[in-house]
Amino acid sequence: WLRRTTHYLFIVVVAVNSTLLTINAGDYIFYTDWAWTSFVVFSISQSTMLVVGAIYYMLFTGVPGTATYYATIMTIYTWVAKGAWFALGYPYDFIVVPVWIPSAMLLDLTYWATRRNKHAAILIGGTLVGMSLPVFNMINLLLVKDPLEMAFKYPRPTLPPYMTPIEPQVGKFYNCPVALGAGAGAVLSVPIAALGAKLNTWTYRWMAA
Repeated sequence: WLRRTTHYLFIVVVAVNSTLLTINAGDYIFYTDWAWTSFVVFSISQSTMLVVGAIYYMLFTGVPGTATYYATIMTIYTWVAKGAWFALGYPYDFIVVPVWIPSAMLLDLTYWATRRNKHAAILIGGTLVGMSLPVFNMINLLLVKDPLEMAFKYPRPTLPPYMTPIEPQVGKFYNCPVALGAGAGAVLSVPIAALGAKLNTWTYRWMAA
């Protein structure tokens, strides 16, 4: 009963904390502002945040598809936040909700295709999440007419000075943000996925104590 109770409680915890982690990890509220200047950093933070929670939850249940469920909860909550800002009078593109679901589906597919092999999920799934998330998010951003216009036209009252939107340095470090984000994300998502798997082991040990 303790294991079952912990599982149901974890659903609620994930639903709330995933949204809070999104705000802290990548400032998704300022995602539109910073789209072209910190896309690499945002991609890494979102890839690692997604993979650590998704693989933890997936291995906890042992059911392929749970990672997608985790990403879906995150997406729903951020869309609710987007709707709240829209209700306050901000434009529809004020917040661009990051795309997590396709990357989580790749993690689930890896886990299923390898017959629930935990190590394959960590190595292959983690790599696929890190490589795919920047691609999906850039496609998402291309649908926004002018991110920087939103940044300067609708300044945030709580925006600290060091986060003031700046023009992108075209041709320098941000020349190919998708490739940089995908490369760094693919490397870093694997050890973070391993951490998520280890956290799952610790959880079972705690419940067995």
